[in-house]
Amino acid sequence: MPSASDPSLEGKTREQLGLKPFTCTEIRSNIMGIPISISKETIAKACRRNVEGSFKENLNSKTSPWKAVVNRSLFNGKKKGKYCDMQKEHKLLVKIMAECLLPKGGGVNQLSLEHKVFLHFVVTFEKANVPKYIINHMLWTLKESQDNNRSFIPYGRLLSEIFHQGGILKAIKLSKTVTDDQLGTVTGKVINASTLKKMLLIKVVTKLSTDLQESFVLSNLMDDFPPISKEDPPDVIAHFVYEHWKAIGETIKYDDILDTMCNTPFSQQCK
Repeated sequence: MPSASDPSLEGKTREQLGLKPFTCTEIRSNIMGIPISISKETIAKACRRNVEGSFKENLNSKTSPWKAVVNRSLFNGKKKGKYCDMQKEHKLLVKIMAECLLPKGGGVNQLSLEHKVFLHFVVTFEKANVPKYIINHMLWTLKESQDNNRSFIPYGRLLSEIFHQGGILKAIKLSKTVTDDQLGTVTGKVINASTLKKMLLIKVVTKLSTDLQESFVLSNLMDDFPPISKEDPPDVIAHFVYEHWKAIGETIKYDDILDTMCNTPFSQQCK
């Protein structure tokens, strides 16, 4: 509380301190004077996923009954629950979780009990409250940056989508105060066959021209464009269309789905 640095503020309400009323857990900031507020509802809208499902936090790794549960589902019943005890499929899911869903940086073989429980929900097909997990992870990252001076920004693509849908990117572009070179461009990591070889999950890699690789794409973002294309598997397309309809009541027609993520109206260049 502010009273730790200024005792005269002790006992005062949020309104007396000049703070906005508390309505929910959210991250507040501003870009060029434009107020930004990110909550689990904001994340849910950007991800097109409802704020519902299982969520666990602040678990005691020594006394929690979840320890035995995840040992059965993830580590073949081994009590110590080591990374080396995992099946290959579960090791790959750990990699995806650590890079995309709950990015932590560093090695992936040291998992907290909360990470293991989240992965348990995935492998047992139990719906997890992903928006709540993401906002909690964002808050943890902010605390890490403040307490340990750790410079790490997770969810770059998700934040870009939130800023775009909120009109922030358009405002920055119209202001002409910064250039694209000054803002900088960062590409996300790609998980492909070479990644699997480095993880010792496979021995031989045959590189194809269609393999995923880092790309600097010059794009004109489209409002609410579906992050899928006709190149995706039919079951992925069908699931996305169904979840989109269930979430907001709108039907995505097959003809409206992009043919490819490259060489489309929103992509001027794809290398």
